[in-house]
Amino acid sequence: MMDKTPEVLTLLPTGTVSINASAASTEVHSVFSQREHNIVAAYLITAGIVSIASNIVVLGIFVKYKELRTATNAIIINLAFTDIGVSGIGYPMSAASDLHGSWKFGHVGCQIYAGLNIFFGMASIGLLTVVAIDRYLTICRPDIGRRITSLHYTAMILAAWINAVFWSVMPIVGWSSYAPDPTGATCTINWRKNDASFISYTMTVVVVNFIVPLMVMFYCYYNVSRTMKGYDSRNSLGGTNVDWSDQADVTKMSVVMILMFLIAWSPYSIVCLWSSFGDPKQISPAMAIIAPLFAKSSTFYNPCIYVIANKKFRRAILSMLQCKSHQEVTLDNHFPMSVSQNTLTT
Repeated sequence: MMDKTPEVLTLLPTGTVSINASAASTEVHSVFSQREHNIVAAYLITAGIVSIASNIVVLGIFVKYKELRTATNAIIINLAFTDIGVSGIGYPMSAASDLHGSWKFGHVGCQIYAGLNIFFGMASIGLLTVVAIDRYLTICRPDIGRRITSLHYTAMILAAWINAVFWSVMPIVGWSSYAPDPTGATCTINWRKNDASFISYTMTVVVVNFIVPLMVMFYCYYNVSRTMKGYDSRNSLGGTNVDWSDQADVTKMSVVMILMFLIAWSPYSIVCLWSSFGDPKQISPAMAIIAPLFAKSSTFYNPCIYVIANKKFRRAILSMLQCKSHQEVTLDNHFPMSVSQNTLTT
């Protein structure tokens, strides 16, 4: 069962964290000054506002333009909901605790907060992997891509959500645990308690939800870039009317997808692996706060990669910002649909 004994953290002269598990207080003391907490809170508030606003724009575009309501774009819609979930629930609780100077929502709040953040984070990674698979099938294997139906997309999206539910619930029921981190103002997987339960959980999560998705994404986007380099603006893929004039931009976007995935989740994975094979007390407070902040950062750059980089979405955003009425105009007047109605036009 999960250890519910509250822990008090203190900062030693070396900058490491000392844990007093026998303390009676339910409040975890922070290793940071209030000024540092205020800086983190300002970042979270700003990032939350940007993330919510940009992802609401994404959803608004899908509502306004029926041409974009395709099976593939349903993945992007789900991705936007994961981003809104983190920025709408996780950011406010963490920011409020930072302004307070320590975690202020108690043990139950800690479990809810950490569980939801892991849930939305794992769902986001799963959905990004589904996007990569869709890109690969559509561009590299159009013979298979044309046979992919809405039911197949629904199954892949549900698999991403179910996977996220499983891994977010496990620490609550006893496989590892959730606890405040050394900042004292947020909760996450209790990587300071590197017992057998934590190590087995962490290693499985890192393999299933980081290494494997990364390998799949790399394989898919590598083959996408190779395939697209074989076609110029006068050719089409699989005999369909697809405009590949922007293949260089698509290749660059694919590289950005992988790099941003690595940037977002590598620090958190490093902390977990370090805790599993090393001394968690040697992890600096700075690293303890940077890792989760980087993981959450995907909530506001995802719209840029998956929406603004898309010609149709970019045109739709500009139209909305200019407050023009497009009730009688469709996006297809300017940009052709992709290989099938189930795919994104890039």
